[in-house]
Amino acid sequence: MMSALWVSKTGLSAQDRRMTTIANNLANAATVGFKRDDVMFEDLLYQTRRQPGAASSQITQLPSGMQLGTGVRVAGTSKQFTEGSLQITERSLDIAVNGRGFFEVQMPDGTIAYTRNGQFHINSDGELVTTNGLLVQPGVAIPQDAQTITISEDGIVEVTIHGEAEPQQIGQIQLTDFINPSGLQAIGSNLFLETAASGAPQQGQPGNNGLGRVQQGALENSNVDVVEELVNMITTQRTYEMNSKVISTTDQMLQFITQTL
Repeated sequence: MMSALWVSKTGLSAQDRRMTTIANNLANAATVGFKRDDVMFEDLLYQTRRQPGAASSQITQLPSGMQLGTGVRVAGTSKQFTEGSLQITERSLDIAVNGRGFFEVQMPDGTIAYTRNGQFHINSDGELVTTNGLLVQPGVAIPQDAQTITISEDGIVEVTIHGEAEPQQIGQIQLTDFINPSGLQAIGSNLFLETAASGAPQQGQPGNNGLGRVQQGALENSNVDVVEELVNMITTQRTYEMNSKVISTTDQMLQFITQTL
């Protein structure tokens, strides 16, 4: 019976972590470019009291054994990089990725991070930056006298200069993809870092080699399905309650033994 207490304890701990993940998904339901997390469970080691297939006599074998499980644990979480819906903003510096790919940004220490959040701005030097001031790579500098900014689906950035009839090309938006995006390390602020699990970054022009196209004047919404998360929340709550019930029942059994024997 003491084993049952510890098994149920692992269940409570696992469901608590799942609820934390669900809470984070719901908290970021309105975060631009956010990707939801899924929790993966696995059972723990088994105590083998009788080995399946062991000899029960000289000519017979046990058809099944006796293996007692020791509980469950969270094996990991996985980012789901399904596309979120596109929201039209009509803002010239809002860019959504319609398909696979990430924008590259340069961190303050010089390292490269990746994001799906295309909510860009212009800094004091006319450079394209994120909301936190990180430079978009490769760099795009907007002239001070630019009247309009146009970004094509394949990432070509053109501006119309005051007094000139023809638009002028000033840069190229690039996208980067990974063979396993779920292996990227999430560091917050809608940013990801390359890891050994993600594979090497593969940069290219939007629309080429499987990369998505960019959509100016739009943003990618979070891919969190609120209804699905609420259903997961109910399932998690009920599973937590059942594990709590096992602990309560085991306690009553132990109480009966101590009071009657």
